[in-house]
Amino acid sequence: MKSPNLRPRNLGEYVCSNCTRQLRRQRRTYATTTLASPSNLDIYDIVCVGGGPAGLSLLAALRSNPLTSRLRIALIESQSLSPTRTFSLPSTQFSNRCSSLTPSSVRFLKDIGAWQHVQRERVQPYSEMRVWDGVSGTSIDFAVPEQEMGVGGVVAYMNENLNLTQGLLRRVEELGGVEVIEGETVENIRLGSDTTNGDFSSWPVLRTNSGRELAARLLVGADGGNSPVRAFAGIESRGWDYERFGVVATLKMEGEGWGGNARKIAYQRFLPTGPVACLPMPGNHCTLVWSTTPELAQKLKSLSPTDFVALVNAAFRLGVTDLKYLHTLESGQEEEVSWREQHTPFSAEQVPQKVVGVQEGSVAMFPLKFRHADTYIGQRVALIGDAAHTTHPLAGQGLNQGQGDVEALANTVSYSVEHGMDIGVRMNLESYESERYAKNHLLMGVVDKLHKLYATENPGVVGIRSLGLRAVNRLDGVKGFFMRQASGTGEKLL
Repeated sequence: MKSPNLRPRNLGEYVCSNCTRQLRRQRRTYATTTLASPSNLDIYDIVCVGGGPAGLSLLAALRSNPLTSRLRIALIESQSLSPTRTFSLPSTQFSNRCSSLTPSSVRFLKDIGAWQHVQRERVQPYSEMRVWDGVSGTSIDFAVPEQEMGVGGVVAYMNENLNLTQGLLRRVEELGGVEVIEGETVENIRLGSDTTNGDFSSWPVLRTNSGRELAARLLVGADGGNSPVRAFAGIESRGWDYERFGVVATLKMEGEGWGGNARKIAYQRFLPTGPVACLPMPGNHCTLVWSTTPELAQKLKSLSPTDFVALVNAAFRLGVTDLKYLHTLESGQEEEVSWREQHTPFSAEQVPQKVVGVQEGSVAMFPLKFRHADTYIGQRVALIGDAAHTTHPLAGQGLNQGQGDVEALANTVSYSVEHGMDIGVRMNLESYESERYAKNHLLMGVVDKLHKLYATENPGVVGIRSLGLRAVNRLDGVKGFFMRQASGTGEKLL
């Protein structure tokens, strides 16, 4: 293998006083910024494909760390980032694509300096979750103790995805040093070649639709479920479609919303067709995530605003038999729900405030899938976020899993730089794989089993799951463990 031609500027600046001369030589060898490149080939330490939360978080993490801040980095995003930069809505309107950020994810965002750029007035922390079985009525409450309120006692933070990506993009642009290539697609990815200026035969080379070619010491796929980077690496992604759709919407609640209670609560009810969740947003607003069959999802999307609101209220208040009947109606759900609520006993304290309106144009639907890549790494390739895994949204952990990937990969790259190792070699990426793969797989398996467990009305199964839910609700230690796992602040599962 030919040794690349090097210039004096290199990662050796970070060698401590007691490091050996050999280690300094190794660090110079792996300084991509000094490589003389073939004509028309741009050389980078890291090329990240995908400018969503995972990709932008990785760039912010790398640029904010002194050890990795000198790496030469490029971002390729197929869409224009202008809508992200200019994201702005009135305080009475919210995007319908929201995510629940755990305290662990928020801590990471603070560490990399991105949280301060998020519009905090559009973020809603909540300190309690109420979850119940739509068939048996058995419930479980996860709540932060009163004494912890005001001192970080938060289960999670509801936030619009666009608000998060805007904050991350602002942080990346504040730090500088990242070449952002937006509005260009990756046409193909191939391996480089052995040239007179260096051996790039193991390096991924990306060609964009504008004709640019970029060689990457490490290529990061943050490019979603249909990842071209994963396809280039020959990594299989296995799983199944749930034959369910997620229906999302931004809703307005009666009065001040949430009963005027400063202690905001997230509600989720498991129905045989899928869970329905009402998650708090600032003021008297909430975001809806309703997982259901394709037929019911299409019906919900086609209803008038008044009938849609009526069905949402019914989903948290009426029995499964009532809901089945309501789903058969082409229209008129508002009147029917009003009559049935008068004859259905339920505790107003155990359900969300009544929904009184739906934000125009906010009702949307998307298919739900389970996918997990066989591995997160290849030679000079790493996958993060949806490129590596997608799961059912019932636990609200998808984005948080991606943030966990980012933190682990950033730490792996930092370690390699600090110790003079090649950041793209598979052997040096294995610590990222070992930290994240099993943990993600376990969580995804639990979520998948929960979906299947509650997607049935079989009396035997209903009885067993209700018994288990009651037992967990009565055991404070066990319940606390599950709540710490959900918030990302507890002990490691593995």
